[in-house]
Amino acid sequence: MNRLTPRSLFRSLAVAEAITWALLLTGMFVKYATEAVSLGELGVRIFGMVHGVVFIAYCLVTVIVAIDQRWSLPRAVLGLAAAVPPFATLLFEVYADRRGLLGTDWLSREDSPTALQRAVCWLLRRYQLAVGLLVVAVGLLTAVALAVGPPA
Repeated sequence: MNRLTPRSLFRSLAVAEAITWALLLTGMFVKYATEAVSLGELGVRIFGMVHGVVFIAYCLVTVIVAIDQRWSLPRAVLGLAAAVPPFATLLFEVYADRRGLLGTDWLSREDSPTALQRAVCWLLRRYQLAVGLLVVAVGLLTAVALAVGPPA
């Protein structure tokens, strides 16, 4: 069984984010460019929710990987910004991988120089808790996004 690495985790979320973009764009196409408006509305509603959840998960994982792999702030912001345009997460993943920004080992240790890196280390050592907290954070952020409403 393959172990979870920064590279495999980030790649999985980057691909998932791009796939959900494709689904959402497909739903929008059906809604606005065909006669099947009600089917398109359902597609946009479903795929929009799925995309929103994966978008939030991608952003949270990007922050964790950026802290652990010691990305500069501009690179971390670029990784987060890649979630906005369709399919840009795939381009950023290739960029990051080619520059060695996605390691096969987690770098954060208990003696890491920053508190954020030590916090990531603490989370990574408690894998089940980390997954649970990620799910809760995605759920809470999704609830906030739903309360705020769709983008205008």
